Amino acid sequence: MRIVIPDDYQDAVRSLDCYRKLAGHEVTVYHDTVKDVATLAARFQDAEALVLIRERTQISELLLALLPKLKLISQTGLGMPHIDLAACTHYGVAVAAGGGSPYATAELTWALVLASMRHIPQELAQLRASHWQTTLGLGLRGRLLGVFGYGKIGSLVAGYGRAFGMKVIVWGREGSLSRAKADGYELATNQSALFETSDVLSLHIKMTEETRGIVTANDLAKMKSSALLVNTSRALLIDPGVLEQALQAGQPGMAAVDVYEEEPVTGHPLMGMDNVICTPHLGYVEKDSYENFLGTAFEQVLAFAAGKPINVVNPEALH
Repeated sequence: MRIVIPDDYQDAVRSLDCYRKLAGHEVTVYHDTVKDVATLAARFQDAEALVLIRERTQISELLLALLPKLKLISQTGLGMPHIDLAACTHYGVAVAAGGGSPYATAELTWALVLASMRHIPQELAQLRASHWQTTLGLGLRGRLLGVFGYGKIGSLVAGYGRAFGMKVIVWGREGSLSRAKADGYELATNQSALFETSDVLSLHIKMTEETRGIVTANDLAKMKSSALLVNTSRALLIDPGVLEQALQAGQPGMAAVDVYEEEPVTGHPLMGMDNVICTPHLGYVEKDSYENFLGTAFEQVLAFAAGKPINVVNPEALH
């Protein structure tokens, strides 16, 4: 098959062990990100299969109409807000989705918690400038960790908090609350209480139309001036612009952010704030995670090529 893989920022895909699965197929890999439909159509015009790295490229009806040769989109991970699934079905493009692991994102979340509370990036910068000990950080033991959304990642983060001697409270939808209660965690009385009481508050909510903007300016205004908000989930869970305003007002006092409204990002307002740590959406970006995600995506391509498609979320497109 003719396979195109866009958005391989670090030129990492061809170095993976799982890339050998595609031997014998014609593979084109792009390392930049483009948004223009005409440019994408030109790049994808001969593709029979696209392998998408998470949600980096938007697959719209307008784009699909320009790709008559495309038969399969193999998606890394289960989230597909960037794919017009109905249009894929209309144009006879099967979409297969699978793979993924919560550990990489949970680990990055905890790295951001530790780095923020102990001011590690700031102290590193000061040390390089020949300044010795310029801040006073905060420890975690005995402090309150709030986990908003108790799914696979949220449950791991809660466990890390428990291991560090933190008190953990959880808030979320009914499924989150029942799972957290079964695991022995205290439940917040409501969303407002979660924001008011947490010393560290980490977001782990699935991004849907229902959860878009679920974190409001009013929520942030309730946070402690010493509190840390961590978002390794999705930027649009927070109302646009309100986090910057809240941090300028000092509630919360700190934030650590791995996700943005538009990616890749340059010049985001949060990047210029001294009380914020910004990382370039590194949550799942490590070798084991890539092997898992892309290994499954490549297996989906091979199964499709063999006439035995797997993990297809729109099977009606196969008829």
